[in-house]
Amino acid sequence: MTTPRRSDRPGVGRLGEGRHGRRRRRRGDLRRAMTLLELEPRRVAVAVAAGVATLGAALFLSGLSAWLIIRAWQMPPVLDLTVAVVAVRALGISRGLFRYCERLATHDVALRGTTAARAGLYRRLAAGDPAASAGLRRGELLTRTGADVDALGDVVVRALVPIAVAIVLSVAAVVTLALISPPAAAILAIALLVAGVLAPWLSARAATRAEADGAEARARFAQDAVTVLDHAAELRVAGRLDATTARAYAENDALVAATDRAAAPAAFAEAATPLAIGASVLGSLLVGITAFASDPAMSPMSLGILVLLPLAAFEAAGTLPAAALTLTRARIAAGRVTDLLDRAARPVPHGTHPVGRGHLKATGLRSGWPNGRASAPLDVDLPPGARVAIVGASGSGKTSTIMTLAGLLPPVAGTVALDGVALADLDPAELRHHVGFFAEDAHVFETSVLENLRVARGDIDETAAATALASVGLADWVSGLPDGLHTILEGGARALSGGQRRRLLLARALLSPARVLLLDEPTEHLDADDGGHLQRLLLDRDAGLVASDRTVVVVTHQLPAGTAADRVVEVLEASEDVPGNNPLPAR
Repeated sequence: MTTPRRSDRPGVGRLGEGRHGRRRRRRGDLRRAMTLLELEPRRVAVAVAAGVATLGAALFLSGLSAWLIIRAWQMPPVLDLTVAVVAVRALGISRGLFRYCERLATHDVALRGTTAARAGLYRRLAAGDPAASAGLRRGELLTRTGADVDALGDVVVRALVPIAVAIVLSVAAVVTLALISPPAAAILAIALLVAGVLAPWLSARAATRAEADGAEARARFAQDAVTVLDHAAELRVAGRLDATTARAYAENDALVAATDRAAAPAAFAEAATPLAIGASVLGSLLVGITAFASDPAMSPMSLGILVLLPLAAFEAAGTLPAAALTLTRARIAAGRVTDLLDRAARPVPHGTHPVGRGHLKATGLRSGWPNGRASAPLDVDLPPGARVAIVGASGSGKTSTIMTLAGLLPPVAGTVALDGVALADLDPAELRHHVGFFAEDAHVFETSVLENLRVARGDIDETAAATALASVGLADWVSGLPDGLHTILEGGARALSGGQRRRLLLARALLSPARVLLLDEPTEHLDADDGGHLQRLLLDRDAGLVASDRTVVVVTHQLPAGTAADRVVEVLEASEDVPGNNPLPAR
């Protein structure tokens, strides 16, 4: 298989592309990914308006408080202060009220956006090239559809709205101060630029460094952590649990070290804002004192406003370093999301339709995950009705082998053909109807038992569903449910034990229209006797569990004695690595 060009590898810079080119590409990725949020301008405007009202109340409160303090020092008639006192109370109350409204508005926009983004992402993955998601490890796929989408949603709450509010309030503060003292306004403008431009730039630099060093470690950590959580029992039996756990700890330590290396510019960014505030207040105070001594028009109330108003102005600018940090992380996350979209959007040619009875054959097949080890070459001949068991040690490549047989992963070497036609030349939709891969961790939806079975075939009636469930040993379980087949599985898989989940997924596979069933660990989490009994039924074409003309391939760690399998295939791991980040070809 041809090694991919560097420019085609996700997460790797394109050849000849400089730092500015990468920045432009990341900005473009962020714009593309943000369209998934389907932001409504009206809702965003409401959130910005609420934020401006919140900090605007704080700005007016500072100015009015300064005037009231100095005016009260002059001991005027009490009635002269009544309006100001009431206004201070009103602004103090309204600030909290507007803050609450702003939180409601921004989180409403963000949550609607992340919901729309995930729904749109799932739709594109479901309708696009199936190899887009199948070619990613589970931990990496969870990161891209989970944390990366959340990072896009954070842009609304922590970047988009705060930046807009900061710009409006900063301009208002400078203009207000300019009406009293242009030199003080100039000092405030320079200090706001330090807090609103220099500090965010330092924050973004720190975030870029941390993400660049830690992104790969984070992905590896997620992958190993998910593996340990999902397959602790199998790893313990294979003697690999301690090694996998230690590797996850080491990757987490690498991530922490990357964060620590970025601490220096982050510390400067944190210090820039308080230093700018101090410089602005001291500068305004000196300008005010000088003007008060030389200009009779400068009143004590104006001097108080010069000193206190900048403090409120920096409340808006102080959020900008965090906004820059959010934008930087979102750009990196957007790159991973758009890469997933590009994978799903690769043109899938409508090839020929399978015309035979479903004779699947692999010759010299080597399979494996990107950045992993490839399996040793093997030949697999699966005529209609064949019963084959695939065994091997954990990590040897059993799952990647049957995913390659299903056309979900490209072969590292060798060929796979259905009825004499290479899988890459077949129409993908038709291929799915003929060859079905059923994963051990397939999703159980939070809907009824019947609808969970209809995932495999939409026209299944209650009789067929009940028969399939009974054949895998779930008849008593269904009869004990409050609404039978129409009982809602609250929480999806959490409503089932490990064994019930495997039996339900096996029933789903049996009801599918596929002529070739590729079953990954269908009896895992069952006790030895029940698991062995089901495997014997699956591998015996005369047992009646699966029609005799349908092909069954079972991947298992422990093959029970006495099976009627036509052949037992042992997958061996080879020493040669699979090229990393290999772009999956269109089918």
